[in-house]
Amino acid sequence: MSRAVLVTGAARGIGRAIAERLTAAGDDVLAVDLEPDPGGPGAPFAADLASRAGNKAAIDAVLARFGRLDAIVANAGFQHVAPIGEFPEERWDALLALLLTSPFLLARYGWEALSASGEGRFVAIASAHGLVASPFKAGYVAAKHGVLGLVKTLALEGAGRGITATAVCPAFVRTAIVEAQIEAQARAHGVPEERVLEDVLLAPQAVKRLIEPDEVAGVVEFLLGPGGRAFTGVPVTMDLGWTAR
Repeated sequence: MSRAVLVTGAARGIGRAIAERLTAAGDDVLAVDLEPDPGGPGAPFAADLASRAGNKAAIDAVLARFGRLDAIVANAGFQHVAPIGEFPEERWDALLALLLTSPFLLARYGWEALSASGEGRFVAIASAHGLVASPFKAGYVAAKHGVLGLVKTLALEGAGRGITATAVCPAFVRTAIVEAQIEAQARAHGVPEERVLEDVLLAPQAVKRLIEPDEVAGVVEFLLGPGGRAFTGVPVTMDLGWTAR
């Protein structure tokens, strides 16, 4: 039987790859984004996930469209790179709203529906930055660390209700978010833009390459399937050796 899945940040990058893979597998996918792609995978739905109303609307929409909710994939996010003394306070607020508060609200508003599913799954796309830190990313790193704490709590509360919760923690993925931070990383680290990928982004990894969005999507598909039943309350790390150091 197909699953009803809500995927956020689904217009591009990791979220789009996840929505495409799940749709191809026969799942009913509500593809949520601030500006959804009407030609993309799944059923597009526009919502501002930095607001309480937007998160509630997304849960209401998936239930109205499919009549059930079997899984939530909280993926929406963005990045901001700046030294702590210059980090804009409004960027901090926005990062925590989208990267941490939105997953909490999606879980809160969707909790009863996930429980009614009998085998509800909650997957947050975190990051290797949920496990380690990098300079100049205070908001992103703090939010991703918080997501791991949220997932642990959801796992404990969901155990008796048939709900599992996991956090996928990839290293740098080939997405627009990564490409967009090249200039800021160069400025913050004092290196030429053409050296950022090798000297900054890939420097902590044992394997020097970017992860492809579909690789992350494959892990999410596994976690939502029968093989993912034993995973809950944990980071699922795919970091090319970053945190082995």
